[in-house]
Amino acid sequence: MRVGFTGPAQTIGDTRDAEQRRMGLNIRVYQMTEAATLVSAAPTGLVPTPNHDAHPRRFSDFATFGEALDYAAQGQRGFNFHDPRGTLIRVYPFSELRRDALDMAYRLIAHGIGKGDRVALIAETGTDFAALFCGTVYAGAWPVPLPLPTSFGGKDGYIDQLAVQLQSSDPKVLFYPAEIAEMAGAAAKRQEARSGQCDGIAWEDFAQRPAVPCELPAARPDDICYLQYSSGSTRFPHGVAVTHEALLNNLSGHAYGMQFSEDDRCISWLPWYHDMGLVGCFLSMIANQVSADYLKTEDFARRPLAWLDLITRNPGISCSYSPTFGYDICARRISSQSNVAERFDLSRWRIAGNGADMIRPDVMQNFVNAFAPAGFKASAFLPSYGLAEATLAVTLMPPGEGIRVELVEEERLSGTPRDLSRPARYRAIVNCGKAVKDMALEIRNERGDALPDHHIGKVWCKGPSVMHSYFRDPESTAACLVDGWLDTGDMGYMVDGYLFIVGRAKDMIIINGKNHWPQDIEWAVEQLPGFNHGDIAAFSVETENGEEAPAVLVHCRVSDPAARVELRDMIRDKVRAITGMNCIVELVPPRTLPRTSSGKLSRAKAKKQYLSGEIEPIKLAA
Repeated sequence: MRVGFTGPAQTIGDTRDAEQRRMGLNIRVYQMTEAATLVSAAPTGLVPTPNHDAHPRRFSDFATFGEALDYAAQGQRGFNFHDPRGTLIRVYPFSELRRDALDMAYRLIAHGIGKGDRVALIAETGTDFAALFCGTVYAGAWPVPLPLPTSFGGKDGYIDQLAVQLQSSDPKVLFYPAEIAEMAGAAAKRQEARSGQCDGIAWEDFAQRPAVPCELPAARPDDICYLQYSSGSTRFPHGVAVTHEALLNNLSGHAYGMQFSEDDRCISWLPWYHDMGLVGCFLSMIANQVSADYLKTEDFARRPLAWLDLITRNPGISCSYSPTFGYDICARRISSQSNVAERFDLSRWRIAGNGADMIRPDVMQNFVNAFAPAGFKASAFLPSYGLAEATLAVTLMPPGEGIRVELVEEERLSGTPRDLSRPARYRAIVNCGKAVKDMALEIRNERGDALPDHHIGKVWCKGPSVMHSYFRDPESTAACLVDGWLDTGDMGYMVDGYLFIVGRAKDMIIINGKNHWPQDIEWAVEQLPGFNHGDIAAFSVETENGEEAPAVLVHCRVSDPAARVELRDMIRDKVRAITGMNCIVELVPPRTLPRTSSGKLSRAKAKKQYLSGEIEPIKLAA
């Protein structure tokens, strides 16, 4: 289908024209006004690893990841870990990481771990996981990062999640922090009963074992380096097998695409079990020799503004990545405060990356509005697109171009004829940038034919960083890998080498032959008072007469019975205005909608739990 545009790409900017943009009227291009640079005090106490290093920098041009760490260890850069308030508590140079990793490799080999064995690791941000991950690579085995417990799902849900991923990856051992020994140990025992192997060991205990030097197996570029489990929104629970060559090629793409320099330093709160946190903010720092500062994910969740405080206090930090919700929660937290310019200095933030979910320009605009007084520049935003099956990055916006959107008629997005009796509706589609180094992109129709610019279709990519396979799943591998090309499962279009992502093909709601993106329905409900991003899940269900109907599950924070009925009717009217038909609206208690391991809404799981009765809607008065 061909996309219908209102004009050229627009740059995110002043909110006074927000209504004009939504209505698809004439739009001008403009830039944000920038605040003056502020000066902040340097941190005291421990001395963090430096940005600058006399050791010549190499942008991931190594044959294996072990070689990358060997090289990084010759310099002075490294990792720096901070407490919940952003105070530096541990400096961990790459040289120390390498020594610890080699000791872990010796212990693993002594434990019977051989080349090609899987080693599951609970991915807690810290030195223990870092040393065990790299040690597993040195030992020739495949590390398998797995998530920590979250605030949703409960104890049994977490054990079940681990058990599924352990069954898929079939590891010889699961390592975990001692504080979750009960849950992680239960999952390991379940896997051991199933397969006959899977030791559960707290890494604090394992580190006490003797580290007797021995010969390490030689690694080749085409060997598997690690298994990555995607967040769960698609193809779960497939382990993505990534080779050394694929990893290092993608990490090189990061360095060149983001134009890393000697002045750059990264800060991250992203979890190390998710591809953006693991690959983009952990492995990339080693292969490209970039010093990095870390907050634990749970610490960010409790005090989001500690992220920005740390950027302010450390004048060397210039790069940081976050999904949309990270920027959203910071803008919401600061909205009631008036001391933004006094508290923060974000003027040196060169790359404010955004990826991992659909990028919402309205949320990003709110962040600009909130933090421009602290020197944040809208041009620092760097949208991107990627997925674990491509190691991580597929496209990156060139630094300095910021967020650019195109307004597209919703009927064009869904491929349905325009209803001329109704006013046109538009959705802002974000430009996700150009293909990273060595990556090729195509937009294809259902027959597999390549489409020209401005035509929506499936996004396919091909390059050295595309995954080797899904672990032990040749059928699923063959379904998405064709002649070296990866079917990403996403829908989008190209314009002059730039990629615009529209949505996931599998998420499409098709009612009476008309297509609807669930994001559009969810966004419409979010505009009602009292709702946040992630409070709504939209999908289709089969009604009693056999027809498909849209269903919307909505977190309800209202206790009054009459107010609940009023809220349901308001939501129903809003969705009717969008879809032109009645929908099923179910109010559910807060924190009910399921999330993926990276915190994103899982529509597929929400639908499954709703249909099975696991999600119980709030009963409303007749």
